[in-house]
Amino acid sequence: MKKSIFLAAIILFCSTTLFAAGTQYSLRVDGLSCPFCAYGIEKKLIRTEGVESVTVDLEKGLVIVNVQEGVVLTEAQLKQLVEDAGFTPRSMSEQLL
Repeated sequence: MKKSIFLAAIILFCSTTLFAAGTQYSLRVDGLSCPFCAYGIEKKLIRTEGVESVTVDLEKGLVIVNVQEGVVLTEAQLKQLVEDAGFTPRSMSEQLL
């Protein structure tokens, strides 16, 4: 009986963790031309509180930032972070996950 309750608790915890979703920001950025550029902007963004992951697509000049549930980054914040990393932000879109 204890094993069944324990197993049910683990399944419940895992399912709520899987469905807990944050927000994904897609940023078009000028100046991304090499892996070192990608690393530089990734390093700057990942240090931001609430950011879970950063993915850079050099060919498209696209930076994808995933944040924790409840975390909101404004366009001004993201613009400043990109500029602080030495790049030019062009556009931003936001999508709830």
